[in-house]
Amino acid sequence: MNIIFAGTPEFAVPALSALIAAGHHIVMVLTQPDRPAGRGMQLRASPVKQLALQHQLKVFQPASLKPAEVQAQIEATHADVMIVAAYGLIIPTSVLAMPKQGCYNIHASLLPRWRGAAPIHRAILAGDAETGVTIMEVLPALDAGAMVIKGEIPILPTDTTQSLHDALSQLGAQLMVDAMHTLVKEGKLEATPQDEALVTYAHKLEKYESKIDWQQPAEALSRQVRAFNPFPVASTIFRGEVCKIWFATNRVGKGNSGEIVALGTQITVGCGDGLLDIAELQMPGAKRQTAQQFIQGQHVQLGEIFG
Repeated sequence: MNIIFAGTPEFAVPALSALIAAGHHIVMVLTQPDRPAGRGMQLRASPVKQLALQHQLKVFQPASLKPAEVQAQIEATHADVMIVAAYGLIIPTSVLAMPKQGCYNIHASLLPRWRGAAPIHRAILAGDAETGVTIMEVLPALDAGAMVIKGEIPILPTDTTQSLHDALSQLGAQLMVDAMHTLVKEGKLEATPQDEALVTYAHKLEKYESKIDWQQPAEALSRQVRAFNPFPVASTIFRGEVCKIWFATNRVGKGNSGEIVALGTQITVGCGDGLLDIAELQMPGAKRQTAQQFIQGQHVQLGEIFG
């Protein structure tokens, strides 16, 4: 099958790799333009572009898909299907209509729950018991296309956005390969419309959401810490400086909000309800540390306050 693959970040890499391994002909890889990155701010290719170049695939990096000359190049591929995975650019209706057998997206949630920009973060923050991937038809409306296939995974008490991201990217790759196998075999994919009454939106993360309020229950703070790992990372104030909290879990117990009540392999802090066991944290200018390293390096004392 002749496929246009549209994707940019690491999340999309397993899908492109799996489609190549499955023997599909990738006629074009659409990915965002190279961006400045690193200390030197030199241009860096996206993870999808790096993989595409390794396989000598045609890479196309327009800043927009709206210009007629850009659309002409896409149409000239005579693709059967377009597959989208975290591409990051708006795809005009005219482009969506070009592939003969449709355009399909890998979305990291169990639609219609968590349409939008941050489905993995919002699922953890909300305390969802499970999440997953939905392969859906692409429409101009945000994540509103009919659903082709779903796969579920549980959200564990130790899961972070990073760990779920990695698991969901692999799941999405397998589901898309399965969907393409069905499309080749049967000539079409059955799709179920989303129930609009069940739609929730995964709004883009705001910086203020990363600040820890120790009056909140420990369970909510654990979800906040894990949802904001690896970005933007939950934070609090310790000794007058911003301290990033990378990983923490909650448990039953009592303590004054923000007060360190136990020290050991973890730093245990009182919350509005319950206790938060901090396992990894980081002070400005320092590396990310385990709680034990932090306690030794900062000479942390019982009764000190995070605020």
